[in-house]
Amino acid sequence: MESPASRLQHLQSHGARLAGRELKQLLAADPGRAARMALRVDGLYASFARQHVDDEALEALFAVARASGMGEAIRALLHGEAVNRSERRPALHSALRTVFEAPVASKAAAEAAATRARMRALAGALRASEITDVINIGIGGSDLGPRLAVDALRDFGDGRFRLHFLSNVDAHAATRLLSGLDPARTAAILVSKSFGTQETLLNGALVRDWLGGGERLYAVSANVAKAEAFGVDPARVLPMWDWVGGRYSLWSAVGFSVLLALGEDGFAAMLAGAEAMDRHFLEAPAESNLPLWHALFAVWNRNVEGHAAHAVLPYDERLRLLPAYLQQLVMESLGKRVDHAGEPVAHDTVPVLWGGAGTDSQHSFFQALHQGTQVVPADFIGVIHPDHPHLGQHRVLLSHLLAQTEALANGDAGETPQQHSPGNRPSTLLLLDRLTPRSFGSLIALYEHSVYAQAVLWGINAFDQFGVELGKRLANGLLPVLEGRARAQDAVSATLVEEILARG
Repeated sequence: MESPASRLQHLQSHGARLAGRELKQLLAADPGRAARMALRVDGLYASFARQHVDDEALEALFAVARASGMGEAIRALLHGEAVNRSERRPALHSALRTVFEAPVASKAAAEAAATRARMRALAGALRASEITDVINIGIGGSDLGPRLAVDALRDFGDGRFRLHFLSNVDAHAATRLLSGLDPARTAAILVSKSFGTQETLLNGALVRDWLGGGERLYAVSANVAKAEAFGVDPARVLPMWDWVGGRYSLWSAVGFSVLLALGEDGFAAMLAGAEAMDRHFLEAPAESNLPLWHALFAVWNRNVEGHAAHAVLPYDERLRLLPAYLQQLVMESLGKRVDHAGEPVAHDTVPVLWGGAGTDSQHSFFQALHQGTQVVPADFIGVIHPDHPHLGQHRVLLSHLLAQTEALANGDAGETPQQHSPGNRPSTLLLLDRLTPRSFGSLIALYEHSVYAQAVLWGINAFDQFGVELGKRLANGLLPVLEGRARAQDAVSATLVEEILARG
C-alpha cells in the first residue's frame, strides 16, 4: 500500500500549477465558485471558496482521501475498533452522544446513558440544596472543554448555579477564586481520570480544606478508591473510561459542570448537535462531507502550501475560549512525529494553532496576518442571529468578519509599499445560524472529526499523548531539588535552582 507521504506527494504538482495563480484570480475566473465550495450541515454553513485550490486540486484531494481508506477509517472510529493503535483501544467519544449499531460502540453508549442518569440525579440533589457556586477542578481536557461550553452557553442556563473553573497549580488562581465565595454555599467537582493528576489534587486539597471537609466534594474519575481516600463519597464519584481521551471528554461526566450550567435539556441539545455531525461524518460522501473538507484543506495548507501556523478567529465573544480549547484538541492529537508503526513520518504534521476573538484581535495581531512575511491560514467563525437586541451593532460585527476574509484573500495595492497588502491568504468561514447548545455541539464535533481525518491522511495516531509525560516526570525529580533534598542532574537546571534558592 502506498504510504501517506507518497499519497501527499501526488498533490505537489497541483500546488506548483496553482503557485502563480492568486486567490482573487481564481475567484474572478469562476463566478459559481462561492456556491459550489460551500456546505451546510445542521445549522452550520461552511465556505471554502477562499482556499487556494481549484476544482482539479479539490478532486486530487478527494483521491488522496479515498486512497487513505477514509471511509473505512471513519467506520472503524465510530463502530469502536481499536483506532488508538499504540494503546490498543478504541476512541469512543462519539458513543457518548450517538448510538451506532456495532457491539463495542453500542455497549459504550449504554454505559454513557447510565452515567447521564446518575449525573441528572446528582444534579437534582444539588439543585435541591442551598449550594449557589460550583468549582470545576481539573486541567487540560478536564477543564478546557467544560470551561468553553459553560462560557459560550451561559445564556441558555437558568442561572441556578455560578460555575467556576480552577486548573492552574499556581495557587494565586485558587486564592483569588475562593476569596469571593462562601464555603457554606459552595461545592467542588474534582475531574481526573487517574485521580493522580498533581495540579488537580493540590488544588482539590486546598479547596477541600477551605470547605471544611469532603461533604460537598464530587469527583469524575476512573479511580473510585483514590477519590474515596481523598474524602469523596463513592456515591458522588462519576466514571471515566480509558476509551475516551481527556480532550474528547466534554460529552461525558467530565461535562457534569456543563449539565449544571445548562440544565438537562440544554446538555441533551448539545449532545444532539454532536450526534448530527457524527452521523453526517459517517454517511455523507466525500464530496459533501464537512469534517473531511475541513481536514483536506488543513492538509493542503500544511503539506502543499507549507504553512506552519493556523489561526482560529471567532467573531462572537461567547466563543472567545474556542482557540484555547482547539489548541489542545488539535496540537495534542496531531503533534506526532512517528506513524502507527513507530517510524518517523516523512512529511510535516500539525501546524501551530492560535487565535483570538474578533474584533479585539483585529487591533492586536491582524497586522501580521495581512502584511507579515508568513502566511497564516485561518478559520473565521461567525453567528448570523445574535441573542441580544442590538442588531445594528451586530451588523457592524458581521461587516468586520466579512471584510477581514475578503482583505486577506484579495489584498490591496496601496499607494506605497508600506500600504501594500499582498492578499492571497487562505481562510475558511464557518457561519452558525445561531449559537445554541445544539449548534455548539455540532461545531465541536466538526473539529473532532476533522482532527481524526487529518490523522488518517497523515498516518498518525490522534489519540495518544506520550509527549506530555516527559515534563511531568522531570518535574517530579526537580521537586526534591527545590526542597533541598537532592541535586539536579542537568547543569543548567542546577544553576537555575541555585538562583531560585538564593533569592527564596
